[in-house]
Amino acid sequence: MNRIIALSLLAGASFAAQAHKSWLLPSATVLTPDQWITVDAAVSNDLFVFNHVPVKLDKLVVTAPDGSRAEPANPHTGKFRSSFDLHLTQKGTYRIAVANEGVFASYELDGKKQRWRGDAAGLAAAIPATATAVEITEGISRNETFVTSGAPTTSTFKTSGKGLEMVPTTHPNDLFSGEKATFQLFLDGKPAADLPVTIVPGGSRYRDTQAEISAKTDDKGQFSVSWPAPGMYWLEAEVEDKKTTVAKAAGRRTSYTATLEVLPQ
Repeated sequence: MNRIIALSLLAGASFAAQAHKSWLLPSATVLTPDQWITVDAAVSNDLFVFNHVPVKLDKLVVTAPDGSRAEPANPHTGKFRSSFDLHLTQKGTYRIAVANEGVFASYELDGKKQRWRGDAAGLAAAIPATATAVEITEGISRNETFVTSGAPTTSTFKTSGKGLEMVPTTHPNDLFSGEKATFQLFLDGKPAADLPVTIVPGGSRYRDTQAEISAKTDDKGQFSVSWPAPGMYWLEAEVEDKKTTVAKAAGRRTSYTATLEVLPQ
């Protein structure tokens, strides 16, 4: 009986410690030319396990090695995940990203707490004039992964200058266990200095801990990580500041997420 209670408490504590994680998971990241991949997209408690909600694909952008926009095939959104196929017709590195911009608002109406999320353009019409205790936050997020067909290229590693973005120093499809990789984060086009970065290996559902790897950017926005083992990894960084472009917004939350595959030596 004591063992059952202890395991229940441990499971509850583990669940409470895990925040929902948004991710894109390609079926492969390094392929020979002219191949197909499937990409799953979800938000979950356990990394790369479909158990919460799907990532919507309306803001999906796939950038081909020549800079053009590649169109995914067979997009589908179900109860717990979205998925799509991608034909890698060009040689080089593809950047697959879901980028969102919008606002989150909370307010009280007739004594009840209300919440709203959407585009900034719809904010004024969404909140009643009689609402009180209105709090508005701007949100910018980027969720991405990289896939290479043939030899890796770097032409897709361009920043938009808005929100948090990553420019790999070590190619994201050239990662191996036991080796160190270096990346650079930018915030609104400038190096994001002194920023905490969290890296979590997949398979967290079958571990007692998240096994997080912590890093921090230097004054150039660079950080490094030594990969302890092969597998899929989830990388995340987040900034909260007052640099909002939305009227009446009190602050801004911008985040960056990437899924990276580390191969065995």
